[in-house]
Amino acid sequence: MAKVAFIGLGNMGGGMAANLVKAGHEVMAFDLSEDALARARDNGCTTVDDAVAAVTGAEAIVTMLPAGKHVAAVYAESVIPNADKSAILIDCSTIDVATARDVAAKAADAGLTMVDAPVSGGIAAADGGTLTFMVGGTEDGFKRAEVILDAMGKAVIHAGDAGAGQAAKICNNMLLGATMVATCETFALAKALGLDLQKFYDISSQASGQSWSMTSYCPVPGVGPETPADRDYQGGFASALMLKDLKLAMEAARNNDAYTPMGGEAEELYQRFVDLGGGGVDFSGIIQMIEDSWEAKKG
Repeated sequence: MAKVAFIGLGNMGGGMAANLVKAGHEVMAFDLSEDALARARDNGCTTVDDAVAAVTGAEAIVTMLPAGKHVAAVYAESVIPNADKSAILIDCSTIDVATARDVAAKAADAGLTMVDAPVSGGIAAADGGTLTFMVGGTEDGFKRAEVILDAMGKAVIHAGDAGAGQAAKICNNMLLGATMVATCETFALAKALGLDLQKFYDISSQASGQSWSMTSYCPVPGVGPETPADRDYQGGFASALMLKDLKLAMEAARNNDAYTPMGGEAEELYQRFVDLGGGGVDFSGIIQMIEDSWEAKKG
């Protein structure tokens, strides 16, 4: 078992750090939030006063931070200058590809091995240790990181060189955001046409319209397996985070002259939903905005 530094103990990071402890690792944890530190202590982590204290002497360093600017700052100021040369650096944040590659290059220049390893699965998967990790970095870096990531996920997949994990994450979530919007629109139409929604689910989930957004994460309460829709769209994956990922995807599309009209439409709709106060609501809750708009037009 390894001595692991974990920096960033929010909704995702807190559960991930707890699963490292459950796997037998010694976790030195740091976050700016006292509440997050208290939860980490309750879960068996040793909390420290700053990121440098967490990093010092660690065999693996895991970060889960809000945005690229935070990753760049933490690695430049705390991780790269203080990490042991033998440590494996693992950034699980979802950030832009350019920043991921830049930070990895700076780590390599300092003689350190780093991978980007963003996650898919949401809070429930972080707590349950069933995340999917998309890893960018060298083959050696991937193999070293895999030992740590296995304790927090059900699948650890090597996507390619530095930045490839972030590229895979934003492409995956652009697809997810667009298909969720389409799924919500479809159920709204089915309802308007007088279809029984459970019967429509039974048909479409076994027909060509089937998708993960329908069969695993249905946005309609009482239809299909239990999802955040059955909890008034609480928990799960917040719409503000989906919007963040869609904005990263659209930025990448612009930088690479890619044509992504469906991704752009999904970004616009989630921006509208967040502006209306839906930022903390699960991203499947956008069906409420779609249905409200439908009713307003009828009225």
